[in-house]
Amino acid sequence: MNKRQRHAVILELVEQHRIHSQEELRERLAEHGVDVTQATLSRDIRELRLIKVPDSDGRPYYTLPPETWTKRPPLERLLPPLFIGAEGVGNLLLVTTLPGGAHPVAEAIDWEESPEVLGTIAGDDTVLVILRAARHRRTVQSRLEELAGFGSE
Repeated sequence: MNKRQRHAVILELVEQHRIHSQEELRERLAEHGVDVTQATLSRDIRELRLIKVPDSDGRPYYTLPPETWTKRPPLERLLPPLFIGAEGVGNLLLVTTLPGGAHPVAEAIDWEESPEVLGTIAGDDTVLVILRAARHRRTVQSRLEELAGFGSE
């Protein structure tokens, strides 16, 4: 199996399963007839730009890089397991996530290029969403809560 085929199998596995470690990924690859060394797998993960985000229990798992988020919007995929809440004042909205979840959520918010959002700043478990106007805060907050499965209030 060549590198391109191996990369395709890795991407498919990561998209379909929550894979928490390189060893787990290596085992799943072996189930698909792909025998790979740890060094090769590390290089593949780096080349594919896979990132780790925490699940609802805080355990990190591999996911696809932002530039591949065209099939399913990233917020729709990331918010349900990572989102804790959101509150704001004026044109600022503070989004709270599980530890380690702020960066991927901020990147997903930025990736959406919403006209209401000027930009984001991420810490470990909080994202500061800077809105273009205070009147957008309720709309953006409700949308994030809805995508997270909290429903609008």
